[in-house]
Amino acid sequence: MYTALIVRLAHVVAEWDVAVVGGGPGGLAAAHAAASAGARTIVLERAEHPRYKTCGGGLIGTSLGLAGPRLTVPARDTITAITFTDRGRHGVTRRSPRPLLTMVRRDDFDFAWYKAAVAAGTHVRQNAQVRAIDQDEASATVVLAGGEVVRARTVIGADGSAAISSRHVGVTFDQQDLGLEVEVAATAADRAAYRGRVVLDWGPVPGSYGWVFPKDDELTVGVIMAKGRGAETKQYLSQFLAQLGLQDRRVVRDSGHLTRCRSAGSPVRRGRVIVVGDAAGLLEPWTREGISFALRSGTWAGEVAARADAPDGLAEYDALVERHLAPEMAAGRRLLRVFEQHQRLMHTAMRTPIGWRAFEKFCRGELSMADVVHRPAIRIAAGLLGG
Repeated sequence: MYTALIVRLAHVVAEWDVAVVGGGPGGLAAAHAAASAGARTIVLERAEHPRYKTCGGGLIGTSLGLAGPRLTVPARDTITAITFTDRGRHGVTRRSPRPLLTMVRRDDFDFAWYKAAVAAGTHVRQNAQVRAIDQDEASATVVLAGGEVVRARTVIGADGSAAISSRHVGVTFDQQDLGLEVEVAATAADRAAYRGRVVLDWGPVPGSYGWVFPKDDELTVGVIMAKGRGAETKQYLSQFLAQLGLQDRRVVRDSGHLTRCRSAGSPVRRGRVIVVGDAAGLLEPWTREGISFALRSGTWAGEVAARADAPDGLAEYDALVERHLAPEMAAGRRLLRVFEQHQRLMHTAMRTPIGWRAFEKFCRGELSMADVVHRPAIRIAAGLLGG
């Protein structure tokens, strides 16, 4: 049906070098990179910035390193302490003399990227609902609701975990998780208690965990668990709020989302269509951290698309993902397996200098997850514990 529409409506086609589907961090980083390299670039965003997105909003050093030179990061808090708990008990707080994480709200953060991409020369179409993606030898085509057609030399899919672009490319996934979050209004006592500190709770089901992220006048409280355990995930969130004494706070937002991790070797490109971030299933399997993966993959996709005239030239993007992100995902899978089987030992590890230093360096972007796993002491421990 949509192929026929493309033929019939060819007279309304807009010509672009790069068309990006989705205006989140991955899509806007791609657009910024492509436009900065001189490519005629358009972003097709289904909502309108600034808009809310379900996300913990914790930026590790890798994300800050990519965002910092391009925009002013709209920080709501800077984290120097982390409290680890095991099902709400046995809390231990570790502190660092240097910042570990930066807290942002996604509406603020995405809007900052939107402004940076526009300043770089990107054209952004808000309220543009994509219905289909197609391609031929000469170009790739995006069909919008209402039948309008946008044609580009390359299409970059950054439309999230249930993406049209993902299905077009044929991305496969081997891990799916359900995350539930509430944003609650923080009292003065809450702000004093949580300023500069996050809570990470190892959950009641293997592989699950919860978090409290402070964002000035709000706290983001969330949990994540394997898909298929919806009732247990809801129960965990309710119990976690009660354990924290936050069950009576005013709920500002209540939302959920699925995260999906790419299977090893899954395609991230088909011809002229590239997928990045969540659309490609690019995130760290243990922590489910995805913003740094979205920014890195988006930036690479934009840079490669800006200079590639033919699909063969886009293969550089595939190679970058395999070289840099695939090893991190493999390491995250190893740590997730250890965490699932030996949760209390992982909790204990955060009390040790070796475990805490590795976690600090990961948060700051000084060590990738692959680097962490390949440290001799951690590699030996992970092997002995079945990871």
